[in-house]
Amino acid sequence: MKRIKSLPALIAILILAACSTVPLTGRKQLSLVDESQIQQQATTAYKEFLSDPKTKVITGTTDAQRVKRVGSNIATAITRYMQQNGYGDRYNYAWEFNLVQSKDINAWCMPGGKVAVYTAILPVTKDDNGLATVLGHEIAHAIAGHSAERASQTALAQAGGGLLGAAGSETLTQLYGIGGQLALLKYSRNQESEADRLGLIFMAMAGYNPNTAVDFWKRMATASQSNGAPPEFLSTHPSDATRIADIQKRLPEAMKYYTGK
Repeated sequence: MKRIKSLPALIAILILAACSTVPLTGRKQLSLVDESQIQQQATTAYKEFLSDPKTKVITGTTDAQRVKRVGSNIATAITRYMQQNGYGDRYNYAWEFNLVQSKDINAWCMPGGKVAVYTAILPVTKDDNGLATVLGHEIAHAIAGHSAERASQTALAQAGGGLLGAAGSETLTQLYGIGGQLALLKYSRNQESEADRLGLIFMAMAGYNPNTAVDFWKRMATASQSNGAPPEFLSTHPSDATRIADIQKRLPEAMKYYTGK
């Protein structure tokens, strides 16, 4: 048996062997980090975030109920689709949807379906369709395994200085902060565009009109200009004009999944 003495050659073999496919888009992605590990850490970080004294979770209000209702509708539609299309229980997450008091225009979904929507984004969403646009996009990051992919890319970059396994483990510990201090790895522009595409499909599956996403992103652009700086929600996203143009191109695909009227 030949020994592989070259680290670059070893890494190349690992890359070829460690690839997964994103549902619906069919994109191949690097998958060196175990998604289940990512989800376990995400669950812990989410609990710490919610229990942090600085975090004010809103419950019992109309808005809080709306976040849970729209989120649950999308989650149910995704789970049903995945089960019907050969993915089994892989995406049968223990979903959680919480509304959090914050002046930041933001929302996020951790791996495994742990979602937070900040109150400041609700006026921008305007209605259920706008909220579904946000939730569909953020949930898409989780379904597409973007956090595991980013962790894998970071681990690969660190591999030149040591063992890949050690790099992967270190990356996992850096993925989420402790004590409720959320520290999600930033997504790439390509991942953001993929989340836009999947998000349109997911909201359509749940009966929310994907055509309304264009209006939401226009409102988000206005909110960004009013604040003088992009909200955290937009910090790594494509430019407003690029995003809206791309979404308009993706609408025919999303409308094939639309179950509403």
